[in-house]
Amino acid sequence: MGSTYHSMTRRAIAHDYTRAGLYHITLHVAEGMGRPFGEVTGDPQAADGSADAPRVELTPIGQMVEHELLATIRARYPMVEVQDHVVMPEHLHFLLAVTGGLVSRQGKRVPLGQVIAGFKKGCNRRYWELMGYGGGETATHSGGSVAGGSPDGSYKVPSDGTSGRPPLFASGFCDVMPVDGEQLATQRAYIRGNPRSRLLRLSHRDWLTTQRGAIPTALTISALTGYLRRECAPSQATPEALAAIANQLLTLCPAVLPAGQVIVCDSFGNRSLLGERRCLPVVCHRKDKTRFAEQKTRCLAEAASGALLVSPRIAKGEQEIIDEAVAHGFPVAIVHDNGFPERYHPSAEQLDRCATGRMLFVTPWQYHYRPKGETITVAECKTMNCLTQALCRLKDSWWKNNNSSVTIQDE
Repeated sequence: MGSTYHSMTRRAIAHDYTRAGLYHITLHVAEGMGRPFGEVTGDPQAADGSADAPRVELTPIGQMVEHELLATIRARYPMVEVQDHVVMPEHLHFLLAVTGGLVSRQGKRVPLGQVIAGFKKGCNRRYWELMGYGGGETATHSGGSVAGGSPDGSYKVPSDGTSGRPPLFASGFCDVMPVDGEQLATQRAYIRGNPRSRLLRLSHRDWLTTQRGAIPTALTISALTGYLRRECAPSQATPEALAAIANQLLTLCPAVLPAGQVIVCDSFGNRSLLGERRCLPVVCHRKDKTRFAEQKTRCLAEAASGALLVSPRIAKGEQEIIDEAVAHGFPVAIVHDNGFPERYHPSAEQLDRCATGRMLFVTPWQYHYRPKGETITVAECKTMNCLTQALCRLKDSWWKNNNSSVTIQDE
């Protein structure tokens, strides 16, 4: 199976970072630093604002970082406001609102990266003071080795201007720019919900951790290729397009399974849902548009009687059915159109549903960074439709009658 990689230094290549805007910034501590900012405590089920609500008990280092974040950035750059923020044990999130063009005290335009770099340098200086590091070319920390140091606790002069002292933060930063009110609300909720999410993950490690290759299917690359050739127009299922899809999918080694490469899925959430319930594929086709009300009624009735609705949730009809099932508290499984990165973060609501066993995410794809505006192809949509049926062992036309079973044969 292909590896996944999630960059924590993402950038919008064409964006002018000296402009006004909203930026959700994520910073991580340097490798080997552990959890210097604090520990998460509280009850993940407690209401926000209550005495037991999830929160981070900050260490002196964590308190220093929060002070630098809230006081020094605004003092140096009056056009920048830190809105929502959270300091977690080993990283921090904050929403920066830049209300005017970014300029220095000397009136020179500066990019956002320079603002972040200045914040990091200020934190480094305060951190070194707290830890008792000197200002010479080498410094010794009596507490032992820290990231970047040698086993005897001494540090050589690096080329980054830290004078041999270990930096507090890893290089770079991740930024997300919400483009509308809905995305902004999602980012705010994500930042505020970080402590609760951490506690949920700790209390449900198996469900709330990405499980690689956890769900085998009976679908082979050969069978999928035949399905796509039948379902897609020739221009949509060219040899090049089919080869590209095969290379993006997660598969078992063909040497182990001579019948062909079998597609497997990564998962996040309650995997037992697929084995404990009747699984029904929810796929909406244009040809059935006039019968959508019938399909929706049948799907929700089956969900109310204990069935699991499984869907790629791509078409508007699929979204409507799945969202209504979720609103009723019925369990659902959603097939993702991209792989899971190493740090996979569903929304707070989705995480809660996963933690309570009501939601499962699965994906047959290797992860790749998808720029804004990139859409999936018809062949990729059809691939997810095929996989949904394979997971359920049932044709997506089941709602029209009671005797549809799926068998996807190799060519």
